[in-house]
Amino acid sequence: MASATLSKFGYPTTLVGETAHWAVLVRPEQPTLGSLALICREPVQAFGDVSPAAFAELGSVVTRIEALLREFTQYEKINYLMLMMMDPDVHFHVIPRYEGEREHAGLRVPDAGWPGPPALGKAVTPDAAQLRDLVTRLRAGWAGLPA
Repeated sequence: MASATLSKFGYPTTLVGETAHWAVLVRPEQPTLGSLALICREPVQAFGDVSPAAFAELGSVVTRIEALLREFTQYEKINYLMLMMMDPDVHFHVIPRYEGEREHAGLRVPDAGWPGPPALGKAVTPDAAQLRDLVTRLRAGWAGLPA
């Protein structure tokens, strides 16, 4: 059964890829194009409670995320935000950062916070078709990366 955090971010519909300990999902709200949620699949609500195996796997997951988003958005920086205020399960918001805007399948997403902190409150919400296309594109990119 999916955790409340996985469900809130649209699992399994928004799933890009998963490993034994982590799930990577497209954020339904996009503060920048390609924004993701990286969610621990273990039932933990404190980062220090993540298992050694999940910590060990995190490095390879981050490497895959960065390769995927570098190709997809040509980001200039990338932010990992661990907020866990509304959604208590261990997770990161992965926000690719760039000057200006990026476009995919008619979805235009400016980085409204550039060059400062990400402007999460100014996120763009894709319509159902745009979200489906974004998930499909990123899922295909994830599948093509070495594990």
